[in-house]
Formats: sequence, C-alpha cells, structure tokens
Amino acid sequence: MLDMKFIREHPDLVKAAVENKNDHADVEKIIELDNQRRAIITEVEELKARRNKASEQIGIKKKNKEDASEAIAEMKTVGQRIADLDNELRSTAEALRHHMLRVPNIPHETVPVGPDEESNVTVREWGKIPQFDFEPLPHWDIGEKLALVDLPAGAKITGSGFVVLRGMGATLQRALISFMLDTHVKAGFVEIAPPFVANADTMTGTGQLPKMADDMYQLKDEDLYLIPTAEVPVSNLHRDEILAEDELPKNYVAYTPCFRREAGAAGKDTRGLLRLHQFEKVEMVKLVHPERSYDELDSLLKQAESVLQLLKIPYRVRLLATGDLSFAAAKCYDIEIWSAGVKKYLEVSSVSIYGDFQARRMNTRFRDKDKKVHFVHTLNGSGVALARLMAAVLENYQTEYGSLLIPEVLRPYMGGMAEITPSA
Repeated sequence: MLDMKFIREHPDLVKAAVENKNDHADVEKIIELDNQRRAIITEVEELKARRNKASEQIGIKKKNKEDASEAIAEMKTVGQRIADLDNELRSTAEALRHHMLRVPNIPHETVPVGPDEESNVTVREWGKIPQFDFEPLPHWDIGEKLALVDLPAGAKITGSGFVVLRGMGATLQRALISFMLDTHVKAGFVEIAPPFVANADTMTGTGQLPKMADDMYQLKDEDLYLIPTAEVPVSNLHRDEILAEDELPKNYVAYTPCFRREAGAAGKDTRGLLRLHQFEKVEMVKLVHPERSYDELDSLLKQAESVLQLLKIPYRVRLLATGDLSFAAAKCYDIEIWSAGVKKYLEVSSVSIYGDFQARRMNTRFRDKDKKVHFVHTLNGSGVALARLMAAVLENYQTEYGSLLIPEVLRPYMGGMAEITPSA
C-alpha cells in the first residue's frame, strides 16, 4: 500500500505508475475521498472543541443557578452532528481503504517502461545451451518412458493442471527440494515450515488480495485460502510487529506446495509440467533495512542463481518492464532456464523488491537507534520453483539411450544414484 501523503503530494506519479502497470486504480477517487475524510475530521474536531467550551459554560451557569437549558439543547444538536459525522468518517475511511488497496506499487526508476513481456530486458546469460547428437524429447515423453511423471493420474484424481510423480520422479523432486533448502540454509537463511493455508489478512498483507482474488483457491464458507507461494505466510510472520534495528535483515527460506487457479492464463504453455495449478517451490524472503534494500535485491538474485549454477542448467536473467511487473513489486528479475526438449526458456524464479509497500499493509516496522519507528522493506525470490525445474532436468540430462543422468549435486540426496534407466 502506498502512503496517502505520497499519493496526495505526487498524484501524477501515481497515475503514471497505474498506467504503466496496465492497471485501472482510481487515483482521483482516492484524492476525493481523502479530502472528504480530512474535512470531516476538521469539522468533528471543531465541534468537539465547541462542545467542550460549552460544557464549561453550562457548568458555570448551573453553579450560579442560571438557566442553561438553551445551551444544553444546542449541545444535544452538536452531539448528534458529531455522531453522524463519526459514522460518515467510518464509511469514508472504509471506502478510501478499499480504493487504496487496489493501487499498485510504483516501479523503480530503473525499471524499463513497456506494455508487456516484449519490453523485458535480458541482463545476463549463464552456461551454454546443451547440444545433442539426437533429437531431445520433451519432458512429458521422458517422464512417461521412465515412469516418473503420470499426467493422466493427476487429471483423474483432481483435474487438468495437476500431476502425479511416481517412483524415482517423486524421489527426484524430493532431492531437489532438500538440495535447495540446504543450499539456502548454508547461505544464512533460516528455514521455516509454514501453514499451507492463510487467512484474508495474510493474503492482503502481501498484496494477493483483493487484486488477485480470482487466481486464488478459497476454502468454501471460510475466510481461508490455499497459498499461492510461501511468500505469503513467511512475509507475514512479523505482521503487526516492531522489530529492533539490529534484528535486520531477516532471511527466511521455506518449502511449500503452491496453488494457483491462474484464471487469466488459459491456453498458455499448458503441456506437461509447464503450467500447473499445484506445484512445489522453495521460496526465499527478506525483511531488510530500507537503506540496504537494493543491495539485498542483488544478493537475493545471486542466491537464486547459485541453485542453477550448481545444477549446471543454462539460464538467463531478465529485468521486467512495467507492464509485466506484478501488482506489488517495485522491481523484479525473472530467471529463465533453458529446456532442451521444448526448446525454450522457462521461468523458474521471480526475484522481487517491494520497498515498504507490503510492510505498510502488514504493519511490519522496526525501531532505529534513535527510537524512531520505520517500515521495513520486503523482498522475495523463488529459489526455485520445482515443476519447470523438473522439466528442464529431464530434458537437459536425457541420454540417447532413453535414460536420465542425475546432476552430480543431487546424487547424495538420491542414495548415490547416477542414472535412471528405463528398467529402473
């Protein structure tokens, strides 16, 4: 959430951010409601001051046995007006919050302006695209041949967009999760095992609600949602708290399944593991001092990249343009890995910084050495998402004999296994 004072003082900047993010938040309505709210507060304060002064005079008149009936009647009218204004203030404040929750974060000045992903900029590339002496298969064929991935079973049990991993497929995913958690914990992140269900306050805190309600799975008749990412519960660990300055930064990592309806993504890369409604992910979250937040962004990006470098999977880093930037992010890098069978880059990580946008919604603050209270800055980054990583491992590590080589860093997590063969 943006600061109301900032919106009031920089309406053109906020309007430009709304436009550049392809959003439709009503900034003029917010300013109108804010003016209305401030006018009500001013009138209430004036009436209360008048009532206080009149109360003193009524007391004096009663003490002197003078007639105070007229003044008392007038104050009843004033009291009723104050009560009416208090109700009006509550409804105005609720309407103002309704609109403010729908205003996107302002993109950082270094974010390229553009309407969609075509305007994203490649920052760097790592690794060489693997070359094969045979035509590499897509991961859904490899997964079926090696009995690792069972798409029909997922569809039968739940529906399209869900998958069953079998045998060494399930083991491979578990190995990847353990490997990534260990990698981030060794780098100083504290592992968290959060709930996979969150309430509306939690979802609102990180910006999923109300903006992306249609993409969420809500439990029937309950104010609870299946989480779309571990960012949601982990970022909210310190909601409504004031941290000590020396507690920052807070570096957390968590594994969770993630649930997304993705109502607006129908028909996009739906084959195999490329777009699922449930997928596994290891997520990193940082709560940091505002003065160091963009240094922390660079550090978080490098930490996510380290996973792919250890797995020896080629990737590229893309800086997102305004039109492709998420509602809450001020700046975001996507990491896309090369997948040899589908012959394209697949996004497996978004590393984002939010400034104090989420912290204002969560009311997460810190107290500095001068006892002044400030909002923290929040960041998160996938470290990384599993479904497309699994696809890339299957496609990049396949052999002409139909087997799958296990990346060296995963072998200790798979009992030393170096290869999955069709007969395994």
